[in-house]
Amino acid sequence: MKKIKLFCSAGMSTSLLVTKMQESAKSRGIDCEIVAYPEGKLAEHVDDCDVVLLGPQVGFMLDQSKKICDPKNVPIAVIPMIDYGMMDGEKVLDLALSLIS
Repeated sequence: MKKIKLFCSAGMSTSLLVTKMQESAKSRGIDCEIVAYPEGKLAEHVDDCDVVLLGPQVGFMLDQSKKICDPKNVPIAVIPMIDYGMMDGEKVLDLALSLIS
């Protein structure tokens, strides 16, 4: 099972994106757990995941977040604004999976 964690500022719109990603994964037969947390919780939740995605609204924290993820060999990226804005769960799931492999 692949574990994908999203981190954002408030979590409301990201929760909708998580649902869209879960639907995409299910329809494609991909076994994964996808959850969202506030960005301040990254250090607490990075140990048991395969990839971290940041919402575009906290993309400015990428360098700081890499300092948490890199020592644990957890890939991290910022979700493209267009994919986030369109709530394109399929594209965001593809991004996460490309970082894992």
